Amino acid sequence: MSSVSANNISGKVVVITGGSSGLGETTARHLASLGASVVLGARRIDKLEAIAADIRTAGGKVAVQATDVTRQDEVKALVNLAQERFGKVDVVINNAGLMAIAPLAETRVDEWDRMIDINVKGLLYGVAAALPIFQEQGSGHFINISSVAGIKVFSPGGTVYSGTKFAVRAIAEGLRHEVGGKIRSTIISPGAVESELKHGSSDAQGAAFVKDFYQQNEIPSESVARAIAYAIEQPADVDINEIVLRPTVQEF
Repeated sequence: MSSVSANNISGKVVVITGGSSGLGETTARHLASLGASVVLGARRIDKLEAIAADIRTAGGKVAVQATDVTRQDEVKALVNLAQERFGKVDVVINNAGLMAIAPLAETRVDEWDRMIDINVKGLLYGVAAALPIFQEQGSGHFINISSVAGIKVFSPGGTVYSGTKFAVRAIAEGLRHEVGGKIRSTIISPGAVESELKHGSSDAQGAAFVKDFYQQNEIPSESVARAIAYAIEQPADVDINEIVLRPTVQEF
């Protein structure tokens, strides 16, 4: 990475939900190595503390806080922590997600509710927490993690998951249209990438399908971390609106 690009990340304060594993963890480590101050939220504080210790040992700047994205007050507290600890907030990465794969006929309504609460409402809580700060600063960047399942319906089994990821793209695009003069909005739509997302299905058949699908297709989470860094490192007048990335072998 060129020094110019790295310097455009260095000094930025980046909030990441779902920061205890997978894409969130890998992105946090990558951005911290490029000089960003990272603020990580997730429910598993022990995992967050271990990641933070690694980042600090490597000379990076980090703060962590236990955060359940289904609770608006906790998301707001995470964004506020970033502002209190580092004086500003430059980027919010709405990364926390749940993928529960099962046919609609199984009527797993509790899982539908969880996916809507985490994937859609959790994102909106991130926007609600940061948007007033971004507007006051006159700058900011939302990075919203969608999926190729937000471009093409992943069915049978992933219909509700796809519905939530279509919603992510719609909200992120509407956000860009409403506040895009000074505030950037990026949609990242990965295919099969190594993360804990694949463990979200309680339906045995759905879980087996997902496991097999990922075994055949998945690529390392670093691929998404690099895409996120690319969006962040652009000059302020450039808004990378959407990045779709798949394993080369993935057909869907």
